[in-house]
Amino acid sequence: MTNEVKKGTTTVGVVCKDCVVIAADRRVSMGYLISNKEFEKVFKISDKIALTIAGTAADGQMLAKLLKAEIDLYRLNTGIEPTLNVAASLMQNILFSQGKSFIPYLVQLILGGVDEKGDFALYTLDPLGSCIKETKYFATGSGSPMAFGVFEDSYEENLTEEKGIALVVRALSAALKRDMATGEGIDVVVISQEGFKRLEKIPVETSVKFKKE
Repeated sequence: MTNEVKKGTTTVGVVCKDCVVIAADRRVSMGYLISNKEFEKVFKISDKIALTIAGTAADGQMLAKLLKAEIDLYRLNTGIEPTLNVAASLMQNILFSQGKSFIPYLVQLILGGVDEKGDFALYTLDPLGSCIKETKYFATGSGSPMAFGVFEDSYEENLTEEKGIALVVRALSAALKRDMATGEGIDVVVISQEGFKRLEKIPVETSVKFKKE
C-alpha cells in the first residue's frame, strides 16, 4: 500500500501552419481535493518559446524559472536569441542531471515555439530527461487520453491559427468533461513569427460548447 497523493491536469500543444498553439487547464489537485483553481500552467520563456507543466506544481514552477534564467544567460553570453531546440536541450540537461539523484523533478513538460530553421514545433520532456520532438500535437497529464482522442480524430495538416485554437479548446474540453483532475477553464497561448500571445482565459461554460465543424 502507498500513501502517495495523486495529482492531475491536462496540457496540450498543436503545430499549425503559421504558429504553435499550447494550452492547459487551471486546476491543481491533491487526491480528491481541489487545492487551487487559478494556477497558470503555461509559462512564457521568451517571445517565441512557451512551456507547459504537468505534475508537481512546485517542481514545474521552479523549472520554468530555471529555464528562463538559462535562456537569459545564453542570450547574454552569445548575443544570439535562443531558439526552441536550444531551450529543449537546456531543459533536457537540467532534468537529466536531477534525474540521476534519488529525487527527480516530478513533471512532464511541453515546450512549444520556433526552432532554428524557423519552423514551429513541440518538444516533450519527462522527469529523467527524455526529449522528443513532435511535429503535429501532444498532450500530457491525467486528461491526456481524452485529449489525444480529439487530436487523432480531428487534427489536419496546415491548420490555421483559428482552427488550431478551436482544436486545443475541444481537446481540453473533452478532458474537462471526463477527468476530475482537470478543470477551472482553459489558458491558451499562441506563438507565431510575431511573438508570444496569451488569450483571455476561456471559462468552462464556454469551452465545453466548442464543437467539431
